Amino acid sequence: MAQGKATATFNIDGLTSSHHDDGRTRSPLGRKDSSPLMPPFMVSAPGKVIVYGEHAVVHGKAAIAASISLRSYLLVHFLSKSRRTVSLLFPDIGLSHTWDIPALPWSAFSAPGKKKTYYDLVTELDPDLLEALEPHIDNISPNAPPATRKIHQSSATAFLYLFLSLGTSSSPPCVYTLRSTIPIGAGLGSSASIAVCLSSSLLVQCRALAGPHPDQPAAESELNIERINRWAFVAEMCIHGNPSGVDNTVSSGGKAVLFQRRDYSKPPLVKRLNTFPELPLLLVNTRQSRSTATEVAKVANLRKSFPTIAESVLSAIDNITESAHTLLTSDDFDADSTTLKTLGELAAINHGLLVALGVSHPKLERLRALIDHTGIGWTKLTGAGGGGCAITILNPEWKGKPDGGVNGVKKPSPKARTLVRNGTDSEGSSEKRKSGLEPALIAPKALIPASLSNQLQEEGFEVFTTTLAGDGVGVLWPAVLHNVNSITNREEGGEEIDQEKFLTAVGTEGIEKLVGVSNTFEEGHPRHRGGVGGWKFWRY
Repeated sequence: MAQGKATATFNIDGLTSSHHDDGRTRSPLGRKDSSPLMPPFMVSAPGKVIVYGEHAVVHGKAAIAASISLRSYLLVHFLSKSRRTVSLLFPDIGLSHTWDIPALPWSAFSAPGKKKTYYDLVTELDPDLLEALEPHIDNISPNAPPATRKIHQSSATAFLYLFLSLGTSSSPPCVYTLRSTIPIGAGLGSSASIAVCLSSSLLVQCRALAGPHPDQPAAESELNIERINRWAFVAEMCIHGNPSGVDNTVSSGGKAVLFQRRDYSKPPLVKRLNTFPELPLLLVNTRQSRSTATEVAKVANLRKSFPTIAESVLSAIDNITESAHTLLTSDDFDADSTTLKTLGELAAINHGLLVALGVSHPKLERLRALIDHTGIGWTKLTGAGGGGCAITILNPEWKGKPDGGVNGVKKPSPKARTLVRNGTDSEGSSEKRKSGLEPALIAPKALIPASLSNQLQEEGFEVFTTTLAGDGVGVLWPAVLHNVNSITNREEGGEEIDQEKFLTAVGTEGIEKLVGVSNTFEEGHPRHRGGVGGWKFWRY
């Protein structure tokens, strides 16, 4: 993008500001020093699962990853202009810290050759800038256990690196409060979801994004997603050092991606799979801790001991990924029951091959036996294995449907269809978001038999009913959720989401009930979580 050229304008609910590449910003309105500069707003980004190809992807093969409807939510609350502080509040991990904005190392981040703009591509962290941040990171959570303190400091590093790169010393005072429904350390992309939230919120504030809005051209939407994704990758580097980039890519754009990295000295191949069907998904956390490094080492040792056999297993996994990719990208792709059955069977075969590599666990096998015995779908571990989580692609032809629908998926009426799909019926039915199935009204507890759900929980498993391959990053500006009259389908007032309500929401259920963006629509519940003035998403 050429220097000095005005970029796209960020416009939500009439709040507009022009932003130029030379840093000039035209403020939308003037406010008194004693008043917050802008109304609070929220951003949200999903977690992810690997559907096909784990472990093979470490050895140069391809993998397919998709978003899930478990999400992180970030509330940005503006303070009065005179406060001049910025705070990071992540109560779910016990992180709370405040910095004086003028005391931050702005001179280091604005020095010649160091200053970055929102449209820059950053592929590595600057060691000088990391060193400049150290005095502002070292005093975080001094009394916390070492493992917890490491998480707090890496999260703060990611935030400050982006805050100083994208902002200025006159950036508005804010409190960034994050809640998440994604289990931490379970291989579900929780850190990438947080990174996308941080990136998108700061880009919104510096007015570097356009939309999202229903009539936004796909190319413009893609540009905004890529801009968010680039800075989310920077945050991921602060947290993980050398991330693959797949987690933040899925979290930014949603849907699914094909990912492959043959040469670690070069950027990976990342291909978006926008035809991946949006499906109800059973996700179960074994609560068995595991080490990704340990599981990766198991496969590496197997390759040393039995190179021919191990390579044949990895190649078979690669063939599964390629079969799924070929199916999803065929010109006549249609997510009918036959196609979904094929995707499920490929997942089951993939799991068997992962067992052959030695990366399963007795809890995963117990879980698979319990679920697959019912015939409701096809189960596989997701991620590194050795514990962690498993996913079940539900069988649309399962005969034991508890509610007469297809595994809890019901064909909605035309009126309900609008309620489910974020108030954008034309988008929901567009070719860009082809899903095969009509957007589903999912009764969460009806996806699986109550007896199975109870048994899983009695045996210590954590059960989530989620949506696979849904939306990526979204924005709620201002932080107001609107109610919809169930008869007229018109908005009738709204509920402002303030920090107190956000902080006091209890657990996953409480967070989703307050601010959730999932497609779940509970019968009799008038709240429309994505209508006009509600959550909006950038979509290809």
